[in-house]
Amino acid sequence: MARRSAETTQTALVTGASSGIGAALAQRFARAGFNLVLVARSTPPLQALADALAAEHGIRAWAVAADLSQPGAAHRLAAAMKRARRPIDVLVNNAGVLEHGRFVDMPAKRHGELIGLNVGALTDLVAHFVPGMVARGHGRVLNVASIAAFQPVPMLATYAATKAYVLSLTESLAEELADSGVSVTALCPGITATPMLSRARQASHELERLPGFVVGSVDDVADEGFEACMNGDVIRVPGTLNQAAMLAGRATPKWLLRRVSGALVRGLRR
Repeated sequence: MARRSAETTQTALVTGASSGIGAALAQRFARAGFNLVLVARSTPPLQALADALAAEHGIRAWAVAADLSQPGAAHRLAAAMKRARRPIDVLVNNAGVLEHGRFVDMPAKRHGELIGLNVGALTDLVAHFVPGMVARGHGRVLNVASIAAFQPVPMLATYAATKAYVLSLTESLAEELADSGVSVTALCPGITATPMLSRARQASHELERLPGFVVGSVDDVADEGFEACMNGDVIRVPGTLNQAAMLAGRATPKWLLRRVSGALVRGLRR
């Protein structure tokens, strides 16, 4: 059993925690001695992860099954934490969904689902949990965005737009809350080896052709996200290649970014 740190009295709530970046972040917070509230739709893998992390790291871990895409889910989750007298010191907004393909080929309902979870649920969770952090004078928020937040991405138009929202919200709140004791961080990974990527690859010939060197490690992303959150960094982009893409995205005129992105997508489709 790992030795518990002085931070064991604090609790981190991690959404989308059953696999991928969420599970890796849960592991990283547990290793640092945080108690955990793990949230996802699938109960069996979530409970298994909670049990394993509690046994390995000597922390307390609770599995909470919740579909955050449903109206009122964030309110019900916050109310449950209040009833349990379990204040949340770190909110990790990792739950999200990706859909790759032409905008016009996707049903309107699917676009709404992406926006509902990636934007609506994240905003609701921040709105429900951050006021308590401000009242207590301490807290941290880690919003998992994407390198796609920095530039237009054809074939990922709605997804990229939702992540641009997450980045903008994070930067705005980080400034608003600068003197409150609450930090807000955006983790902006590039393409990462997660189950979500595997599902997208199965549905897309373009993604199947991605070279291996552009796909990052989920553990490396989680390590950087944890470090950035604890440091109170506003933006963290893991990986040298992704950092270069981010800098290019912020420095290049938007019209040129659109042309380059379009050319890359057309090249992959040939």
